[in-house]
Amino acid sequence: MKKLFYTFLLFPFTVFGACMDFYDHQMTTLQGESFNFCEHQDKPIIFVNTASKCGFTSQFEGLEALYSKHKNNLLIVGFPSNDFNQELSTDKEIQDFCKLTYAVEFPMMSKSSVIGKKANPIYQELYARTKEAPMWNFYKYVVSPGAKKIDVLPSTVSPESKEFKKLVDPYLKN
Repeated sequence: MKKLFYTFLLFPFTVFGACMDFYDHQMTTLQGESFNFCEHQDKPIIFVNTASKCGFTSQFEGLEALYSKHKNNLLIVGFPSNDFNQELSTDKEIQDFCKLTYAVEFPMMSKSSVIGKKANPIYQELYARTKEAPMWNFYKYVVSPGAKKIDVLPSTVSPESKEFKKLVDPYLKN
């Protein structure tokens, strides 16, 4: 009886610590390291598909500034993709470009597809929930803690814009 009591007493804590389906994906960074999204499900996450040779590439600056200032309560994750034929060939080239040109410190995943049937698991989840796939590089998905809400911002909305700040700032006031 005592064992049964402790099982029910601890059950909510076990469930609370479980990884939600949306986050239950292991990805690999540009450096070849495993990245666990479950560790970040309690904070807002901005997912952005990137390309090194795109006209919107300068958005790395605004994204990195935001990440640098709020990295304890906000995660920004870049997903390099050649879906629009503007990405460098290898993860090493992408990593060097991001570091040397824009001093990017936020996590960047290994190059992958973000659209269609070959999209990586995160972008498959984003599409399943929003019914909106990236139409170009630097599409941004702002995911609330626990993935209760997902907002989509097109490439033309920069991290410095009023539209972007209006959407993201409420998450940063905590």
